[in-house]
Amino acid sequence: MRIACLHTAASNLAVFDGALQPAGPPPVELCHELRADLLAEAERAGGLTGAIRGATVAALDRLRAGADAVLLTCSTLGPSVEAFAGSPTPVLRVDEALAREAVRGGGRVVALCAVETTLAPTLALFRRHAAGSAAEVEARLVPRAWDAFRAGDLAGYHALVAAAADRALQEGATRVALAQASMAGAARLVRSGPAPLTSPAAGLRAAVAAAMDLAGGRTAAGRMAGG
Repeated sequence: MRIACLHTAASNLAVFDGALQPAGPPPVELCHELRADLLAEAERAGGLTGAIRGATVAALDRLRAGADAVLLTCSTLGPSVEAFAGSPTPVLRVDEALAREAVRGGGRVVALCAVETTLAPTLALFRRHAAGSAAEVEARLVPRAWDAFRAGDLAGYHALVAAAADRALQEGATRVALAQASMAGAARLVRSGPAPLTSPAAGLRAAVAAAMDLAGGRTAAGRMAGG
C-alpha cells in the first residue's frame, strides 16, 4: 500500500517515517512531497487564502496518481482536503483522526498549536467533532514555540510544547492534543497527566483504513459485477 504525504516542514518526513510502524499491517510505503512555500505564504497572508487553498488542492491532486491514499500533514492547510469529497482516492487531513479521538471520551479537551494560522482551522475541526458530544474544546497557541522550531531548535520547541501541555493538564484539561504533527516529540516530555494525543500515527492509521475500505468496496463491487 502506498500513502503519499504532503508536508510543509522538512522535519516531518522523519516524524512520519518514525510513526509508520504502528500503522501496519498491511505493509505501507510512504511517499513524501515537501511544500514549505505553502505554509510560508499562509503565514504571510495570516491564514489560508483562496489562492493558497488552490495551490494546495493542485499539489494533493498530483499526489493521488499512484497512491492508495493521500495525507495532508499541515494543519493550517487542512481545510483544503474538502475539495476531494467523494474522490476515488482518499485524501485526508492528518489532524482529523486526532480530533475524533480527542473528543471521544468527553471532558475538557485542549488542542495546542504552535503556528497562529493553525488556531482557527484546528478549533473549527475540534468543534465539529465535539458537536453533540460531552466534550468541551479549546485551542491554545504555545508562545515562542514556532520561533524555536524555525530556528532549528527542536529540543527547545518540544520543551515549550510539553510545558504548555503540563499547564493545561494542571488547569483541569481531561485530554491534551498536539494539533501539529511537528509537536509529536513533545508528548514523551509531559509529566502532569496522560500523554498528549499526537497526529502522525493516528493520521497514518486513518489513511490506511480509508484505503483498505475503498479497496474492499472495489473488490465487493467486482464480485457483484462478475455474478
